This record gives sequence, structure tokens and C-alpha cells, in this order.
Amino acid sequence: MSLKVKAKELLEAVMQEHPSLFLIDYKVYPGNRIEVVIDGDNGVTVEDCITVSRAVEHNLDREEEDFALEVLSSGVSEGLQHIRQYKKNVGRKLKVKTVDAVIEGDLVNATDDEVTLVWKTREPKPIGKGKVTVTKEASVSYGDIVEAKVMITF
Repeated sequence: MSLKVKAKELLEAVMQEHPSLFLIDYKVYPGNRIEVVIDGDNGVTVEDCITVSRAVEHNLDREEEDFALEVLSSGVSEGLQHIRQYKKNVGRKLKVKTVDAVIEGDLVNATDDEVTLVWKTREPKPIGKGKVTVTKEASVSYGDIVEAKVMITF
């Protein structure tokens, strides 16, 4: 069994033991460097990273295959990839790119099929001069999202 397959099985097992955590990505690079990216419904602590690391490291035999293991939490600079990430970020501001548009708005809802964003914009008044602030809403299916990132405001 290859190192990649063994690591995948161990990661699936530890994710089942810790249901609040979920796997974002894992890769095995040349030289047997394993990189694991995790996220959690309530964020990821250092202890969570240690738990995942130990679950993989203690169950792989270094005598059989030498490897390096790195467990990371999903960062803000990385886009959202899983439905659970959208659900945990309800209430935060997102920048969502689709094939047709870029929308920046507050994530007000995330279902299993789509996200709903709300934002304010200035538009010309229907009658007369000047502009008026209007609230817009858009529902975007996950399949239409090319990239989505949490916007950090200070």
C-alpha cells in the first residue's frame, strides 16, 4: 500500500474520531513530504493539529518508508472550499467570484446547495438627481463559485 493511501486512511479515521474537524486537503510531495490542511466547525487549535499529526505519524512505519509530516489549519488567505467552511462563516463578509461577476457581501445563509449574500450599494434615484443606497441580495450555487474568500476588516 502506498504512503498516500495509508495517510488518507489514517486521516479519514482521525476525522471520524473528531467530527468537528474536517480535511481540506492533503498532498504527498516528492521525498515523502506529507502536507495536511484541516479546518474545524469551531476553528482549529494547536491541539487539533497535534492530534491529527500524532494519529498519522504514530501509525506509519518510518522503517518501511521515511517521511516528513506537516499539519496546518486552513488560513484566511486560502479560499473556502467546503460547504462546512461556508456554514461556519455565516455572518462574515465574503468576496465571491463567479464566472460572471464578483460579489462582496455579508454571508447571511449557507445551505447544502447555495450561499446567500447581502450588500449595500449606491444607485441613481429612479426619479430626480442623486443616488440612493439600496440593499441587494444574491443566492449563488456552489457550482457557480470560482473562488470565495473571507474578507478581513479592521
